[in-house]
Amino acid sequence: MASLAETEIITRFQKYLQINTVQPNPDYIAAADFIISEAKSISLESQSIEFVQGKPIVLLKWIGSDPLLPAILLNSHVDVVPFEEDKWDHPPLGAEIDEDGKIYARGTQDMKSVGMQYLEAIRKLRASGFKPLRSVYVSFVPDEEIGGIDGVGKFVESDIFKSLNISIVLDEGLPSPTESYRVFNGERIPWSLQIKAVGQPGHGSKLYDDSAMENLTKSIESIMRFRASQFDQLKHKECLKGEGDVISVNMVFLKAGTPTPDDGFVMNLQPSEAEAGFDIRVPPAADPEALERRLVGEWAPPARNMSLKLWRGDQELARKQFVTATNDSNPWWGLLENAVNEAGGNTSKPEIFPASTDSRYFRKAGLLAIGFSPISNTPSLLHDHNEYLSQSEYLKGINMYVSILKAYTSYALPE
Repeated sequence: MASLAETEIITRFQKYLQINTVQPNPDYIAAADFIISEAKSISLESQSIEFVQGKPIVLLKWIGSDPLLPAILLNSHVDVVPFEEDKWDHPPLGAEIDEDGKIYARGTQDMKSVGMQYLEAIRKLRASGFKPLRSVYVSFVPDEEIGGIDGVGKFVESDIFKSLNISIVLDEGLPSPTESYRVFNGERIPWSLQIKAVGQPGHGSKLYDDSAMENLTKSIESIMRFRASQFDQLKHKECLKGEGDVISVNMVFLKAGTPTPDDGFVMNLQPSEAEAGFDIRVPPAADPEALERRLVGEWAPPARNMSLKLWRGDQELARKQFVTATNDSNPWWGLLENAVNEAGGNTSKPEIFPASTDSRYFRKAGLLAIGFSPISNTPSLLHDHNEYLSQSEYLKGINMYVSILKAYTSYALPE
């Protein structure tokens, strides 16, 4: 049976989960009010910063005894992705707990759990009388789920952020299905590709060369062969690559045909245009220029009446990948591994995050950033139905951050 203190910890987590911060209309104000209230309860300094109206960044501070030392930043995003409520077994914003102790809600894994674990770890440390040498900042940011441009993107460019004198950033990771915690030191960069084919329209019974649908099909087949070659690298047991080490390509839409009033399509008419869209994730080790040549030469060649549109977001991020060192040049990496071990856990080898997080903005700004969510023995359900986190894993994760914060805030050697 949970103790009174543990029950209160879980209740605070449930309250945060129940605040509707679902994109595209997150209630950032309600979330900010809740976070600031929790910060006051543990005597943290707080401020709300808006670089874009209606999108506050809540910044908390735990002052260290030597404020001249570079500080630690614990970052988490407030927003969560939408859900299909009828596909869930529990209300997605209910934070209900089942008989097995699993807490069901959008954000239990991505990443309201981590944000609250930061605060609960500080609460425990303060209650124990621990005094940090270095200052700790905790940031709760908006819009990560839609690219982070109006959140961390603007935050890192501000004079406010530059004045914080940050040395290391901890941000989100991914759940692990095993005992070992996953740790990330880089991430793949998202590309969005849209290809369009044109061709002669005509009767559905007539055979044409280079019809729009034929041209698009050839491109899709070429893309799927490339996708299979990347996927095969993950399937082979002797391959040591992780999901974040290969280029992923997934088709996300198809658009073709002539609609009818009853939401069907005209079946005896070949369309003159056909389109498809793809989500592409490019790892640091990939050659982006070679991939671009493949797009033009194989996937959307003009000679086959094809055209393309490619979105890569921040051009510097698209062209230059930023990876945090995991060797002796980065003392924070070893400190984290040791702290997790001392708390009874262990970490796996460093990985490249397969998707995108706000860490890329911190790394672009020249900072060391580590992705870490203390969730083990749990299937990854980010953006999935029935996202959950067990009470025991949540409570255990708080102890991991207690150990990490002790190590990080006590580190006094030159960097």
